[in-house]
Amino acid sequence: MEIKNDLLKGINLINSHLPEIELEVYWHEQIKKIKLSDYHSKWLILFFYPADFTFVCPTELKELSENYKKFQDLKAEIVSVSTDTVYAHKAWHDSSPAIKNIKFPMAADPTGQLAKVLGVYLEDAGLALRGTFIVNPQGFIKAVEINDNSIGHST
Repeated sequence: MEIKNDLLKGINLINSHLPEIELEVYWHEQIKKIKLSDYHSKWLILFFYPADFTFVCPTELKELSENYKKFQDLKAEIVSVSTDTVYAHKAWHDSSPAIKNIKFPMAADPTGQLAKVLGVYLEDAGLALRGTFIVNPQGFIKAVEINDNSIGHST
């Protein structure tokens, strides 16, 4: 089995500065733009999942949503990320009872720009691996967990 170097990128990011990237998000029933630097005053959890309208992803995001207040109490913000568009996020939000309760931003990375930088982009599939990146208030990546898409991850 050949391992591509770009897939090893994610585990080599500890203490790297999170790049300045602007993303569209679906948040509070609106489409907005955010910059990752908007979160530099808080801990940031970037939570990658492969795609909207899948079987496992809603359970992961629902669990995060149920614990969102605890994260906020710890001065942390959650941003979920997939390679879907904000319009797919909105449609999923409007049709799924589990996703309808999400209060954190759902970021769209349809070109895989952020997923590629963080080493979780699957070029052949156009999807991201399941990955969690914890970024400190100064914008440095402090923890990375990356899973195969066949394995869910939890809060």
